[in-house]
Amino acid sequence: MRKMLLLSAALILLLGCATISTTPTPTTPLLPTGETPNPLPEPTDPTQLIVVSPGQTFDIVLPSNPSTGYRWDLVGELDANLLQLMEQTYIAEQPIIPGSGGVDVWTFSAVEMGETTIELGYYPPTGDAQPQETVTFSIRVE
Repeated sequence: MRKMLLLSAALILLLGCATISTTPTPTTPLLPTGETPNPLPEPTDPTQLIVVSPGQTFDIVLPSNPSTGYRWDLVGELDANLLQLMEQTYIAEQPIIPGSGGVDVWTFSAVEMGETTIELGYYPPTGDAQPQETVTFSIRVE
């Protein structure tokens, strides 16, 4: 019994002298290996006049999230004498996860000199004829 008490006391003293080190918790989340975030283009400011030359292309960038069913579309017609729609693409935020958004990029080409507007509407998934939100961009081709 005495040996047991001595052994227990020695064990307690030994553990009391030991230092415990912990691994610090990282303060920033780590991305999985090989995954790099893609910086999305900044949305276009509708309060700023867009000035381009004939033959030049330009982009209008709008925040978008197709997973909600909402979509951007032209409201009315483009002035075909001044502008031509080249393409509309979607760039997803990375990493792609359910419900994450991105941006719609509308690329236009200036045809001839003049001033016009481009109005885009954010349409709900219900198929309503009226957009829930509209945004208008002023364009000068010079």
